[in-house]
Amino acid sequence: MELPIILVFIIIGVSILLFITELFPVDKISFFIIVALVLLQLTTPEEAVSGFANPATITVLALMILAVGLEENGVIQLLSDGIKKLRILPLILMTPAFMIISASISAFISTTAVVIIFIKIVNQLSEKYGFSSSRLLMPISFAGILGGSCTLMGTSTNLIVNAIAKEQGVEAFSFFEFSWYGIIFFAVGLVIMTIATRFLPKKKTHNLSKDYNIDSYVFTVKVTKESPLINKQLGAVDFFKNDEAKILKLIRNHQIINAPGKYIKLMANDNLVLMSNLENFQSFMKTNGFVVNEERQKKEIEANREPSTEYDMTYVETLILPGSNLIGKTLRNLRSSSFQGAYPIAIKKRRNIRNTEERLRRKNIKDINLKPGDRVLLEMQEHKISDLYQIKNIAILNEHEFKPHVPKSKRIMALVILLSVIGLAATSYLSILTASLVGVSAMLLTNIIQLESVYQKVNWQIIFLLAGMIPLGIAMTNSGADLWLSKQLLILMNNQTPTVVLGLLFGITILLSGVISNNATAIIMAPIAIAVASGLDLDIKPFLLAVMFGSNFSFFTPVGYQTNTLIYGTGAYKFKHFLIIGGVLSLTLWLVGTLVLSTGL
Repeated sequence: MELPIILVFIIIGVSILLFITELFPVDKISFFIIVALVLLQLTTPEEAVSGFANPATITVLALMILAVGLEENGVIQLLSDGIKKLRILPLILMTPAFMIISASISAFISTTAVVIIFIKIVNQLSEKYGFSSSRLLMPISFAGILGGSCTLMGTSTNLIVNAIAKEQGVEAFSFFEFSWYGIIFFAVGLVIMTIATRFLPKKKTHNLSKDYNIDSYVFTVKVTKESPLINKQLGAVDFFKNDEAKILKLIRNHQIINAPGKYIKLMANDNLVLMSNLENFQSFMKTNGFVVNEERQKKEIEANREPSTEYDMTYVETLILPGSNLIGKTLRNLRSSSFQGAYPIAIKKRRNIRNTEERLRRKNIKDINLKPGDRVLLEMQEHKISDLYQIKNIAILNEHEFKPHVPKSKRIMALVILLSVIGLAATSYLSILTASLVGVSAMLLTNIIQLESVYQKVNWQIIFLLAGMIPLGIAMTNSGADLWLSKQLLILMNNQTPTVVLGLLFGITILLSGVISNNATAIIMAPIAIAVASGLDLDIKPFLLAVMFGSNFSFFTPVGYQTNTLIYGTGAYKFKHFLIIGGVLSLTLWLVGTLVLSTGL
């Protein structure tokens, strides 16, 4: 094996490790990849930055802008209001109904945007009608992924595979060329997930005032001089003795005591880092002389106002969405800047292998970086909740709703533009890239969208991910790594039927997509698929479709696809739910997909 091939595999291995551990954000990892490829001379500088001008990257960006236009002009809200009418259905029928709607919309609009809509709707319906949101969110997320796989513009993965194919001289896919495969896969998913709902968590988990688990939120509180608990041992305080909360650390005179023992006595000005549910926390704060928002009280006193009274203050829970400018910030950052009159008092990290209780003990809560799927608990005056909607890419997960007024003409125009883009691309009158750019231009010309909104709402992490990973595919071709790997696969599968070879490629792609993003998987596997098919002198397109679908079918982990990451925290799922239910779905789709795609060999 030549040195360039070894270097490419090292970069791929390190990248996968970084994606799994989430040591750095994906956009930062992508930037490191670009620099590594140039320094190791695996690509030219021009090739290393070519991902920013790649048609797939620009197309994804244009489609994101169109989605922002739909949201800004009330089309998404109109859709949301229509979906809420399905509450009259029993749960057993609501599941397939929501899945069909999610899949249908995701075929033309970003799957992540669609699932975000459903997260808000399902949480509101579950609060009002008393069913578990967990029974619906996973089926909806999976349906969105399957629906996005049905058309060329349904997901960025499809656009990437198509772009790589064209770059290597393979005939491009048409808009609906593989849709019937996608419909078959969705039908399989619909049946499996409708049955699987009975095995999903039945307990109603999302209730801001009642149903939080003990370790839902992490708070930092200060013991005041008036507290009746001063000089009391921690073990003698009912709140801690009854396991209503866990003390992660005690901070006294700038010294940190992790997991303080029950015999330690509380002193004035002690700071405690607690894990507690909201209901117990509120009760505890009222009766024991603790403060969590000392800065706000000081500001109000300095402004010669009485500190805000209890009755007009409320707690609001917000979900950090992909593309939010809050990603990477800490509570310390948020508290030192304007947050629309709200004060961030606690965070709830989405579950992953790095967010353990021990790690939270080691790290200052104010310095924990926010990521998509995390939740921030805000304290603010109730009448100011609508101001939060000025913050881009966060979801407000409570009973308060805010519907900005948008002229009906703009809403109709935004919808017409979207349908025109779909029509032009579907009929091949224009390419998806050209049609999308024309649609964006139309929105800008008609003032349906402003560039300021685009800068704030577009998920730039995905753009940088694509821009960084696409040159990695070029490096695989330049170094011959794709040909070397395909030769090893051909040796391994010597004398095997084309169906077996296709199935193995399909399975490897599914497994890889479970640990890194679907886009990264597609970029790595697409050149290998082309090389394997060419080596066997077989039609290349079934192998590309195996990569295209396999990259999206990462149902068995919550980290392979953005929508799964989001519902992992909001739906109160455990990893086992993805591993078992998602694993059954992935395995079934792998077998069905191998048989169906092999008909095209």
